Amino acid sequence: MNPSINPSLRRALVVIDVQEEYVTGGLLIEYPPIQESLANIGRAMDAARAAAIPIVVVQHTAPPSAPVFVKGTPAWELHEVVSSRPRDHYVEKAFPSAFAGTDLAAWLKARGVDTITVVGYMTQNCDDSTLKQAESAGLKAEFLQDASGAVPYENRAGFASAEEIHRVYSVVLQSRFASVMSTEAWIEAVSHNTPAPAVETIFDSNQRARRRQGVPA
Repeated sequence: MNPSINPSLRRALVVIDVQEEYVTGGLLIEYPPIQESLANIGRAMDAARAAAIPIVVVQHTAPPSAPVFVKGTPAWELHEVVSSRPRDHYVEKAFPSAFAGTDLAAWLKARGVDTITVVGYMTQNCDDSTLKQAESAGLKAEFLQDASGAVPYENRAGFASAEEIHRVYSVVLQSRFASVMSTEAWIEAVSHNTPAPAVETIFDSNQRARRRQGVPA
């Protein structure tokens, strides 16, 4: 380990589902633009390696009958941005959360990790699920919002654009579950091994929103 790194902060970078399905397959990331988020994922992995932060690569697998993420298909493969870079641990998962049905929690605990930094896809599904389950695993969490991304949805409940979903989920995560930040800010933090900006609270986030709307807090 780099002797300049303060061992009191023990991060791991968790790279979630950076697979061709989101780049050339059936679930195309629309916001932020995929090439921007891919570039930032690569930057985050390089910065983690330079700072001796362990890197966990997660890959989603669906049943053979599924329309996406079928193991062995070209779209299931990891994107070159991730597959070409070194990693410390690999997790194959079948559920949204990278913790569900995997050895991730045990692997992190064995290495004394107390904070996970999540990048990858999708913001509203596997990223969100992993970040929220981190709390119950006793971990702090960080989310790099420009190294992740969303797709649009339309269903019986209505329509939401990828940008709307990504923005709203980022706000919700910052209200309790994760420190939401840019890749640039995270790289600056890890280069000095300093904490991320604080996670806020549901109450404070609500009161600030009420003031913005002109409603008495």
